[in-house]
Amino acid sequence: MKRILFIFLTALIFVSCRDDDEGTLPAPNATSPATRNYDGNFLRDYFYLNCDVSQTTPGFFPTQVARAYGYIGVAAYESVVHGIDPSKSLDGQLQGFAQGSIPKPLPNVHYNWALACNVATADMMRRMFEIKITPENTTLINDMEAENTAYLSVGVAQEVVDRSINYGLSVAEAVYAVSVSDGAHQSQLDPFQLPFDMQEDDYCWVPTDDLTLQPLSPFWGDNRSMIPGVVDAAQPPAHISFSTQPGSEFYQQAMDVYEQVETQNTDVERSIAEYWADDPFQTCTPAGHTFNIVTQLLEESNATLEKTAVGLAMMSVAESDAFIACWKSKYDYVLIRPVTYIQEFIDPDFETVIGTPPFPAYISGHSAEIGAGIKVMIHLFAQANGDYTFTDLSQLRYGFAAREYDNFYELAEECALSRYYGGIHYEMDNVKGMDVGYTVGDAVVNDLHWPQNTQ
Repeated sequence: MKRILFIFLTALIFVSCRDDDEGTLPAPNATSPATRNYDGNFLRDYFYLNCDVSQTTPGFFPTQVARAYGYIGVAAYESVVHGIDPSKSLDGQLQGFAQGSIPKPLPNVHYNWALACNVATADMMRRMFEIKITPENTTLINDMEAENTAYLSVGVAQEVVDRSINYGLSVAEAVYAVSVSDGAHQSQLDPFQLPFDMQEDDYCWVPTDDLTLQPLSPFWGDNRSMIPGVVDAAQPPAHISFSTQPGSEFYQQAMDVYEQVETQNTDVERSIAEYWADDPFQTCTPAGHTFNIVTQLLEESNATLEKTAVGLAMMSVAESDAFIACWKSKYDYVLIRPVTYIQEFIDPDFETVIGTPPFPAYISGHSAEIGAGIKVMIHLFAQANGDYTFTDLSQLRYGFAAREYDNFYELAEECALSRYYGGIHYEMDNVKGMDVGYTVGDAVVNDLHWPQNTQ
């Protein structure tokens, strides 16, 4: 009877253990505690830090930033998925990740998934920003990793610490090995992908300032997506036929932008344009803005490491693939920006509210990435209608007031409209851009196998 009682108490201690009292865990040859036993704060902190690193690393424009987030999120997830559901590994699901390309943990031995995730995430950040990363940012990542290792190791047997760290590093190494063949390896060294010869026609993009004479990342749409087939599946129909004839449908698209900026913008609409501007090197770009929102929501919902890793991985795939799909459209159509069209055919003195970025108009990158992003947010936090009340605190760091939303679709529409209020996109760019994003986001949620009922 005493032996039965002893076994029962031991089991009770085991299932109630968290990362802060692992000294009570069984011997290392026992089954590892589940990923949900660990707090997700340290992983969320890495993604907040990733915003700062993205903003301050030379060569990281929106495309490069979205790709970096993509592989960092996948590495973090793969380092903990065997503590959730091994059958839901992205190994064999994502393009480039052949079955067996990501190491599996040894069976029937003890791993600390938080320690594995800590080093996998830090190592992947260093790798994705390699060559251009500043010494200051390297120090920030190294310090965060060391501090996390110290507190996550308290009460953990040294052999478990070593095994977990080695496993996390092996996952990061495997994910990085896949990344180098996707078509954008070290793209920060040549973000404009020169040489590139832009088509010359009345409908074609031309430089919109005196500094950036080449369009950004013209071959980005040729990169390997993470989800098989999603780029082609997401492509929009052709834009409205180009015309300079007053009264034509295309002319009206430009006239709408002109009138919005010149006479219709309210103070609120101008502030919305600035809120979502997300300029590179001044902010952490559109992808970083969206990641800061989802990271905040995971924090506010007290998500464990399990849901944090799953949510950030889903967003990582969504943002990375949304930019590839969007950039394919941009350079398939190489459409002239509103500011160029308006100055030439409507009003030579026209000025936009915010700066026009250096790439073609159709489709809107903001609309595509937020469309993909809110599909992930709805899956994580809301019902299909998108209702969810929250306050976006992500832009406080840049001096903006917080903004409140009651629905994720409302947020996406505001983000898309911000480019119209700013005078840098036609309405069709935004509408079709969101459609592309929705297609990518739906594929992330529905076409990949993810753990369910995460906490």
